[in-house]
Amino acid sequence: MTHKTDCRVVIADDNQDAADTLAMVLEAQGFSVSTAYHGREALDLVNRVQPDVAILDIGMPGVSGYDVARALRQAGSVTLLVAVTGWGSAQDVQRASGAGFDHHFTKPADPKLLISLIEARCLT
Repeated sequence: MTHKTDCRVVIADDNQDAADTLAMVLEAQGFSVSTAYHGREALDLVNRVQPDVAILDIGMPGVSGYDVARALRQAGSVTLLVAVTGWGSAQDVQRASGAGFDHHFTKPADPKLLISLIEARCLT
């Protein structure tokens, strides 16, 4: 069985307070968390860390969460991709799925749901 500290999570959000707050919640649960505040930084971080789960904001300037997800999937990444965004219409959910996201949550996402997803991915 994998331990929580072996579970790597990347959080990317251009709202640094949101990213840092979620990181603190997940670190308190024992996960290994890295944060990025821009899409390009997120893509580089995911490629370097090879996380089990990446929680990405969609509306980051420059390189969006959609761009990050597409690039990761095109490169063959099997990281669980979770969109956490202010964009919550049915069309937004479809677009996220089409870009390669596995899950879509509208902000504010319930931390308990995110923790459950991460645990399901890592603690098997």
